[in-house]
Amino acid sequence: MTQLFYLKDCSSTNDEISKFLLYENSDFIGLHTFNQTKGRGQYGNSWASLAGKNLAYTLAVKAQNFSISDFMFNYYTAILIRDFLAKLTDHAVKIKWPNDIILKSKKIVGILIEKKKINQNNYFIIGAGFNVLQENFDEISHAGSILTLTGKVFDLEKFTAELHEFLTERLKSMPSEDEISGVFNQHLFRKDEISVFEIEKERQNGIIRHADENGELWIELEKDGIKKFYHKEVKLLY
Repeated sequence: MTQLFYLKDCSSTNDEISKFLLYENSDFIGLHTFNQTKGRGQYGNSWASLAGKNLAYTLAVKAQNFSISDFMFNYYTAILIRDFLAKLTDHAVKIKWPNDIILKSKKIVGILIEKKKINQNNYFIIGAGFNVLQENFDEISHAGSILTLTGKVFDLEKFTAELHEFLTERLKSMPSEDEISGVFNQHLFRKDEISVFEIEKERQNGIIRHADENGELWIELEKDGIKKFYHKEVKLLY
């Protein structure tokens, strides 16, 4: 059973979703708004969204239904959102480790997955902010929207309904961890390309080789050779 709720506005769909879980007995409960005022990103970062132009969406799923590790669940979620957008836009879409979604080298989706115990059940809380119709990103040079990058205009309500249906259907069956890892690395942004990284405030050239099952990114660095990093230990500049 799946349900999708709507709020005219809210501070954060990831925070508000718990209120809907207290009353509903469903394996998939979604919540969305087109006016999120205090979105949160990975590790305390903020996620700004222009009212009426973008989608803030959260899907709560019972953790007991999944036997894979938390890292693999994060990877699989990023894969699903990538697949949905690639099919919808008919463009190549990449995953920037650990789970930003990239179109034409611009970030169009930020994902935040939390694990919470609510009403005696453990849930994966999948939050995602989609840049859909926003046209101006002057203050965020690395961001774009589906509109600015493809020229395609989508109805936000239809976009949300199709996204919710796609995710809930695909989450009903889970590939093996090896399959998830393989597909994640297949679509990894700037994999096997020379890039510039910032490590402990120092810049260094390197090549992303792969993301492993523990959530770490392996980079072959110009000066230090192959090293692995957790998120926030390294920053991909370009």
